[in-house]
Amino acid sequence: MDRSEPTTGTNERLARLLSLAVDGSGKPRCDVARAVGMHKDTLLRVLRGDRAIALEEAERILVACDVPAHAALLLGMTGQESLAQNWLRNDAAAFLDAMLTALPGALHAALGDRAGDVRPRWARGTSELVARALARHLTEFEERDLALAPSR
Repeated sequence: MDRSEPTTGTNERLARLLSLAVDGSGKPRCDVARAVGMHKDTLLRVLRGDRAIALEEAERILVACDVPAHAALLLGMTGQESLAQNWLRNDAAAFLDAMLTALPGALHAALGDRAGDVRPRWARGTSELVARALARHLTEFEERDLALAPSR
């Protein structure tokens, strides 16, 4: 693929995500460009979607903007821009980033040779199960903190 010509779909989603990250970083675009080793005009073309970008370059831009790169790329590439906008600057994205990094190893440790028995159709239900378990966990922490708080 000629990197000077933009691709459709994924490139536009990445451009919007990167623009969101750069704009929300509070850093001048020239500083972000310098941090990733990119000319500022090239960065502007990337952010407008006029230049195709490799995932490695996108990751470097996100890291330069202090954004959890793996979570941001997942949200951006799956078209979940509203979640990206809400999560990129809080611990939800950092949690997702850490979970995405740890999940393959955890699955391998838990499943071993049975990994081939896992069915893709189980993914949505499993993600909902994990989300509900996490919500219960947070509720338990909140209730415990309230119980330990001194009464007024």
